[in-house]
Amino acid sequence: MTWLLAAILALAALLPLALVAWRPAPVTDRGAADRALYRAQLAELERDREMGRLDEAAHAAARLEVQRRLLAVPDAAPARMGGRGPVVAGLLAVPVLAFALYFLNGLPGMPSATFTARQEVAQRDEALLAQLRARLAALPAGNPAARQGWLLLAEAERNRGRAAESAAAYAEVLKTGFEADIAAQRAQVLLEAGLVEEASAFLAEVLPRAPDHVGLRFLSGLAEAQAGRPSVARATWAALLASAPEGAPWRGMVERRMQALP
Repeated sequence: MTWLLAAILALAALLPLALVAWRPAPVTDRGAADRALYRAQLAELERDREMGRLDEAAHAAARLEVQRRLLAVPDAAPARMGGRGPVVAGLLAVPVLAFALYFLNGLPGMPSATFTARQEVAQRDEALLAQLRARLAALPAGNPAARQGWLLLAEAERNRGRAAESAAAYAEVLKTGFEADIAAQRAQVLLEAGLVEEASAFLAEVLPRAPDHVGLRFLSGLAEAQAGRPSVARATWAALLASAPEGAPWRGMVERRMQALP
């Protein structure tokens, strides 16, 4: 049943390509398109003359010009049809190779992970994070290994959707030495956690230490916007745009944010 379903899905996916390969569109040259255009112009001139839009002299002059252009069009090259061979070969080769690879390496009988199994994996991950926290707490302040450990913990907590815990870990990283990019990461996760006022206060504290950092300046405006202070956010982003270098890739994003402000 599994193989039958896979075959049906493969057929459904490749059927549109098979139809195109079976009935390819003829290839038309530029001359044929030009001739069709000029014939349409001649027909339009006839309609204009019959409706009184052109007098005989104007009609004759315009008709003569279009006929001159029509005669100047080079002879059409023999029409050629697109080759079917490569497309048909591809249609046959793709499913055959896919099934061959899956037959050699796939495990169609493998059951999906149960809820219990997924829960056990989550518990093991949580136990590892708890061990990491305990080891980091035992390290002396300023230890380079502690910095890397706290950074690893911050990223792990963020990946697990725990923004507040990630922000706390980033704060420990900053205790070992200020870095503007890390400060921006902490401000971002504070906003993700909904701790807007804490993010605003933190940004006000760190911005004087990196006044030209684009990320911190943008996040400062974002915090003001989320705090319900659109005028402050607009002024913050306007100042950022005013100091932006020519062709800055983030300029458009900031402008769209400003336009979305109430």
